[in-house]
Amino acid sequence: QLQAFGGGLVQAGGSLRLSCTASGVSGRPLRAYAMGWFRQAPGKEREFVATINWSGDTMRYSDSVKGRFTISRDNAKNTVNLQMETLKPEDTADYYCASAVRTYGQAFTDIACVDYWGQGTQVTVSS
Repeated sequence: QLQAFGGGLVQAGGSLRLSCTASGVSGRPLRAYAMGWFRQAPGKEREFVATINWSGDTMRYSDSVKGRFTISRDNAKNTVNLQMETLKPEDTADYYCASAVRTYGQAFTDIACVDYWGQGTQVTVSS
């Protein structure tokens, strides 16, 4: 129901744009839900990256990506994007999009709020 794509190999300092499309999440359109991106590096726990509320006017970021990553959404296209700039080797991870039902559209940072996960898309940043 959630499909993430756009990952790849990029040199440090480069950019990537991840996208996540959704269909039929709990029978309701994507615009009903807050969305987020999380990432998981090898040997590490999955961590919060960015989140956006249902209407797209509230965004939050982890300290490690603030100022470099931008989350956005297009509810008409059922799509959430993560624009990643000035990538660093420590950004290397599998990136997952996620949706939350229980926050009633409010942005979330806690992984416990996630109700649906997309499959991961791999991002590798070479030094």
